[in-house]
Amino acid sequence: MSPTIFIHKKYRFFFNSREEKRKHVHVESSDGTAKYWIEPIVGLADYYNLSTNELKKIMKLVEERKNEINNAWNRHFTS
Repeated sequence: MSPTIFIHKKYRFFFNSREEKRKHVHVESSDGTAKYWIEPIVGLADYYNLSTNELKKIMKLVEERKNEINNAWNRHFTS
């Protein structure tokens, strides 16, 4: 199960259930994918086929919506 946290333009932000315990978020679009660590600081963990410019824009969104992502993580993984 991969619950969607939010969609922003062409990007879907989501979790993969039963993955690793460190807080992170996955992002996908028709162009590629990325994974960002949420803690201890927001950082790029991995990506495929996205430009540096796109990765920076996505990281800014993750930073801006970090609280929302954290809250969604806590709801999803404690239930």
